[in-house]
Amino acid sequence: MTDIIQLLPDAIANQIAAGEVVQRPASALKELLENAVDAGATQVQVVVRDAGKQLIQVIDNGKGMSATDARMSFERHATSKIRNSQDLFAIRTFGFRGEALASIAAVAQVELKSRQSDSELGTLIQIEGSEVKKQEPAALPIGTSVAMKNLFYNVPARRNFLKSNPVEMRHIVEEFQRVVLSYPEIAFSLFQQDLEIYNLPAGKLSQRIVSLFGKSYQGLLIPCDEQTPHVNVKGYVGKPEGAKKSRGEQFFFVNNRFIKSSYLHHAVNLAFEGLIANDQHPFYVLFLEIDPAHIDINVHPTKTEIKFEDERTVYGVIRSAVKQALGAHHVMPTLDFSLDVNYQENWTNNPETKGQVDREYSYKTFNTPEFKKSSTSGWERLFEGDSNAVPSTLPAPEEDQEILTFPSKVSTDEARYSIPRRDDDSTGSTFQVELSYIVAQMSTGLLIIDQQAAHERILYERYTRQIQSAKGASQQCLFPPTVQLNAADFALVMDMLPELQSLGFVVEEFGKDTVLVQGVPADVPVKNEKELFEGLIEQFKNFKNQLSLDKRENLARSLSRRSSIKKGQKLNPQEMETLVGQLFTCQQPNYSPTGNKTFVKLDLSSIHSFFGK
Repeated sequence: MTDIIQLLPDAIANQIAAGEVVQRPASALKELLENAVDAGATQVQVVVRDAGKQLIQVIDNGKGMSATDARMSFERHATSKIRNSQDLFAIRTFGFRGEALASIAAVAQVELKSRQSDSELGTLIQIEGSEVKKQEPAALPIGTSVAMKNLFYNVPARRNFLKSNPVEMRHIVEEFQRVVLSYPEIAFSLFQQDLEIYNLPAGKLSQRIVSLFGKSYQGLLIPCDEQTPHVNVKGYVGKPEGAKKSRGEQFFFVNNRFIKSSYLHHAVNLAFEGLIANDQHPFYVLFLEIDPAHIDINVHPTKTEIKFEDERTVYGVIRSAVKQALGAHHVMPTLDFSLDVNYQENWTNNPETKGQVDREYSYKTFNTPEFKKSSTSGWERLFEGDSNAVPSTLPAPEEDQEILTFPSKVSTDEARYSIPRRDDDSTGSTFQVELSYIVAQMSTGLLIIDQQAAHERILYERYTRQIQSAKGASQQCLFPPTVQLNAADFALVMDMLPELQSLGFVVEEFGKDTVLVQGVPADVPVKNEKELFEGLIEQFKNFKNQLSLDKRENLARSLSRRSSIKKGQKLNPQEMETLVGQLFTCQQPNYSPTGNKTFVKLDLSSIHSFFGK
């Protein structure tokens, strides 16, 4: 029999390897930026066209390469970083595998220009699909320029899997941010379609953070510095008021290399315990200095996952360092009198302040034409045909109970219901418990409804219909606010602009990384349009990190979460009746969009069993 095993050609082997190293344009940018930093550059310029699909060019003023080195850099496993196996345990540079340029050249058209300071001429190399097309001397400035053109031009299947330009640009910005944060002493700039996105001069870490994320972060930074024999921790953490529900602004660097570690992230969250909500994540940029012999970075080709020799010690040091930084700056939990039941009760019982409290808790969502014209008085008909029929006779009401009549199609006669007289002055067959749950009477018992989950379900189905039909009504802002976003969030907003317009948002581009909110959905009660829009983007990113959702569904969920009534919000009887009625006209009334129950039924038989009847 003939032999069937054979060596793959280099071109095919490089394409296979490229699948691990170069997954999208942002992956290629990361490798090129890291090479520029390893070359000792003090200025790095990035040029991007068509979100990296057409061009990614990185220009640095580093030490450059000789003609031989320039040619060898495109060979697999050719590197200047290591010489023997012992060097693997003392790596302090970004690259060491020698696979980045070879992988990029296998799936793109690459042009490299490089000159060393002691050479009069540099080297120009052009490679397409691992094949060298040209190599010649050229008059060049000191440093290296690598231009990657037409990524995946020879692998059309991979190119078809690339996302839209705003999405790919967001990934590019994220990778750019990780590198520029790790080296604030290097000047970086980023251009997209000849438009300058970032121009970051060399400076301190705090200046780099403010330049990247905005001036609002200037007052949120708390320095963190801890020196131990095992690991040194330095950097900045954000104040509790800067915490967000979505992840994305949490950065760990080990020996100046960005890493991802949910275990270490938990250590920081634990240090913030009691200062932020459980579903929030604090901002931090933390650098860990540790002996390379005690870590292993050769775990994955992207090198964002590493292994620690003693991870528990690192965990404890980080938690202690962050907690000490918060304590040194007098960050501590504050008393919230709104959560004090006695305080709230005394406040609401005071005749002088009762009107003010009622106005504070009044809810206006249902005071719109769409809600008014819906018929909700007969929502109990949905329980017709229940196996538990209405008793022919009900116990006589006690003296401290009021008799209410409620029309129902269950019987042609008026059914009589008796409910305990409540201390408040509201009337009707529904009432609130702890300003969080609505208790409604029905023919077969009681219905207990989670007001926030129920309203989320109502709004979610409405927003889904609006996105599908693109007929969301909009109310114009009297004073349109401007919202400044970081580059990644700006790209995200531009990507989902059609869906935002379908919901009723009128958003316009207003300069660099800034949008103008001209209008918001008509059925959303808004006191602060800017806060609503920023909260929507934050919630969208939070769901995106937790779940794999379609963009439209994610946006509908996010807006329903942000604009729904919340626990602790007082509703009047008409609003409660309307909420219950609209819940049972939904296609899926049983569960909220996130899967939580919206209501539970307490049958009369269960109530009787409580009293042994």
